[in-house]
Amino acid sequence: MSQPVQPPNPPQQPHGGQPADGNPYAGQQPAPGNPYTGQQQPGAPTGNPFAGQQPGAPTGNPFAGQQPGQFGGGFPPAPPAPRGNVGLGVLTALGTAIVAAILYGVIAGSIEREVGYAAIGVGFLVGFAASKVGGPLPAIGAASAVFSLGAVFLGQLVAMSMILADGLGVGFSEVFFEHFGDVVDVWKQESDFMTYLFLLLGPVAAFGGARKAA
Repeated sequence: MSQPVQPPNPPQQPHGGQPADGNPYAGQQPAPGNPYTGQQQPGAPTGNPFAGQQPGAPTGNPFAGQQPGQFGGGFPPAPPAPRGNVGLGVLTALGTAIVAAILYGVIAGSIEREVGYAAIGVGFLVGFAASKVGGPLPAIGAASAVFSLGAVFLGQLVAMSMILADGLGVGFSEVFFEHFGDVVDVWKQESDFMTYLFLLLGPVAAFGGARKAA
């Protein structure tokens, strides 16, 4: 009597799934429309050397991530424009020049000679007073220089008038006010290098006084 024939054992499938049919990835179900879903695990190498880097990683720009003003706040603020009163400064320069001219003339006329330090003092006083009152403005400095030149010249005329009045035995006011043209002519005849040098010392000292006041 013949024995029943047993059916052969079915071949074992890899990974316990469906028949592989020669496909080693059989049993992995891709998501619809994405053939690679399920193959890569989180954190697995993807071939991108920059994958997973946090923001702020080196990008080749040495200034990346710097905040504005990191190097001292950018450009420094422009210095404020100097404030002052031109009119008040010019009036101060004029008034100071008249007073200084009288003092200079009285000193020079009393000793009958010109004094260089007195001329410097006239210019310095005019420039300092004008800039102190009106402010450190270029117009005030220029006005101080002009008025200082006039103050030294006027002081020399006052001194010349005092000397002439003393020599003629008449009053100062008569010589200075009634014969002012004659006083100027005598000044021209008696002027020398030092006379003109003292005239220049006044404006130079005026600029120095203006800078000192500022």
